[in-house]
Amino acid sequence: MTLFRGTFLDTPDDTFAGGLLRTEQDGALLVSDGVIRARGTYTDLRRQHPDDEVVDLTGGFVLPGFVDTHVHFPQVRVIGGLGMPLLDWLEQCALPEEARLADPAYARGVATDFVSGLVGAGTTTALVFGSHFAPAVDTVFAEAARVGLRITSGLVVSDRLIRDDLFTDPDRAREESLALAARWHGVGRARYAVSPRFSLSCTEPLLAACGDVLTSVPGAMLTSHVNENTREVETVEELCGCDYVTSYDRHGLVGSGTVLAHNVHATDTELGLLAERGAAVAHCPSSNAALGSGLFPLARHRAHGVRVAMGSDVGAGTGFSLLKEGLGAYVAQQLLGDQGYPLVPAHLLQLATAAGAEALGMSEEVGDFSVGRRFDAQWIKPAPGTPLDVGLAHADDADDALAKMFALGTPSDVRSVWIEGELVTAPDPHLVA
Repeated sequence: MTLFRGTFLDTPDDTFAGGLLRTEQDGALLVSDGVIRARGTYTDLRRQHPDDEVVDLTGGFVLPGFVDTHVHFPQVRVIGGLGMPLLDWLEQCALPEEARLADPAYARGVATDFVSGLVGAGTTTALVFGSHFAPAVDTVFAEAARVGLRITSGLVVSDRLIRDDLFTDPDRAREESLALAARWHGVGRARYAVSPRFSLSCTEPLLAACGDVLTSVPGAMLTSHVNENTREVETVEELCGCDYVTSYDRHGLVGSGTVLAHNVHATDTELGLLAERGAAVAHCPSSNAALGSGLFPLARHRAHGVRVAMGSDVGAGTGFSLLKEGLGAYVAQQLLGDQGYPLVPAHLLQLATAAGAEALGMSEEVGDFSVGRRFDAQWIKPAPGTPLDVGLAHADDADDALAKMFALGTPSDVRSVWIEGELVTAPDPHLVA
């Protein structure tokens, strides 16, 4: 068994329902076989376990590993394509890059960049929008397994308003999706996600095929996009003859295992349907800002009882760090004024950790540091003299320190990352005491 010593911050209780930031200063977690077996003060646990290894994480803050509920594997190399709205960005930046993943060697390189980027930013669990090419999806599952990252992913499918080299048909989509699920779903830390790109690029027969796959793979998730851009929303309504959420729901694609990204321009009817079905929404602030999609109506989602978590949306999103996304979420709500939701630091941590775990049906496994959870964690310890180091040195309390982490933190401030008790970043020989 191993004792991890440090200052631990997490949100085991819903902060939107009055839960507070939980802080354990000079605390300890006892970890065995990747699971937290006990927590308390370091003094007490060390007395009870005098001979166990100690990993000393004092001098920084230990947060749960982040849970990214919307991130695109094929788009890591096109981050920073600014100055365009969604549909133009897809045509000029994202889709040409996604077509390159037909080359297995290129896909392997992208998968390495992608998984490295996630883990380096403190993300230990992700709902990953895969590739249009089944071999590339195999590649990202394999790379995630090699590193230890928890991912839920799958084949992306489209059969209209898409490049010819990304086109599929319902039969092939069904066949390739089921084959991928048979290879990866429930294997190690991997799960399968049925992934229609969006209703704009999926005909009714293709969405029906997605429903068939979802029914055929117990425990599979469904992920796609919804209500991101006004032009996109209008086109979906013209093509489908209904609102965006209903375009999925009438094929059985909206349920408790559904995570839809964005939902910036939702109607009250759609929010009511999402709440009724128990679906979740991935809020992607930097993408919404960079593409000019709009400000996310968090207060309306909360009022309707729709579950919300956080997504980086790489590559329209501007990086892997959910610290940056948390700050973006805060800024968006400030800009909405009276229509915004007044976020505090504990809300941001919950959105980036426990809320994501809950959206992915993994709240009994990850998302906080309660006894029985897997030890998925990140150690935030900035280099001396950096803005975050200075800020943390002058923080008034744990809430203030957490605010500074979201305001100033970057992946370079994530010193080490563990997944299920295993160190998955470069080992630091000075950690073991």
